[in-house]
Amino acid sequence: MPQSKYEQIYRIIRQEIESGIYRTGDFLPSENEYAARFDVTRNTIRRALSILTAEGFLLPQHGRGVQVIYEPDENRSVFTIGGIESFAEAVERSGKKAKTRLVTFQEITADEKISRQTGFDAGAELYYIERIRFIDNKATIHDTNMFLKSETPGLTPKIVSESVYEYLENKLGLVITTSRRRVAAEEAMPRDYEVLDLGRFDFVLSVTGQVFNSKGVMFEYTQSRHVPDKVCFVETAIRQKF
Repeated sequence: MPQSKYEQIYRIIRQEIESGIYRTGDFLPSENEYAARFDVTRNTIRRALSILTAEGFLLPQHGRGVQVIYEPDENRSVFTIGGIESFAEAVERSGKKAKTRLVTFQEITADEKISRQTGFDAGAELYYIERIRFIDNKATIHDTNMFLKSETPGLTPKIVSESVYEYLENKLGLVITTSRRRVAAEEAMPRDYEVLDLGRFDFVLSVTGQVFNSKGVMFEYTQSRHVPDKVCFVETAIRQKF
């Protein structure tokens, strides 16, 4: 599904921030300047900037403009907690080199144990995918994904070795809306030592998540196990006064 205009603008401005065209503390051009540059309304610009604000890139200041507050971490790949982005998008944003090794691609049926673990109904037909993610040639993330076949038809080993979300959004037109995630430090298991470059660490950062589409259907369950000193997770909170 083609991106809307404000999404395109959001990605352009975000790339300009991440590449250093605008640095921490800089003020962005005005809404009027952006509207003229992209030949859109100011409302479209506001929508793009509001996403960047929610993601922690920008801080609007009344009477002064919109200030960049994003600070890159050169030693770690940065993943967002509240946002929904693919591995490829997150690593590209962090300026790292990445590759994926597909370990397992199977079609399975959810039993009671899988149902309790994931939230999928028992009997649901799933794609089961296991991948090792390399960042700067280090085995950094061990991903296990389950996708609901009825909502994500046509997945193949080639697709999951590249970008599942690119296929789901641009080929199937799936609208991805909501994720629920849990992050915890957990003792490293034998499998972690086998597939990850843990070095001196005896624990991993475990991220489990459920992802929903615009119909309210949970189509993905993921568990990702991360080498602790190679990644960090960020979230931006806005204080609400009542």
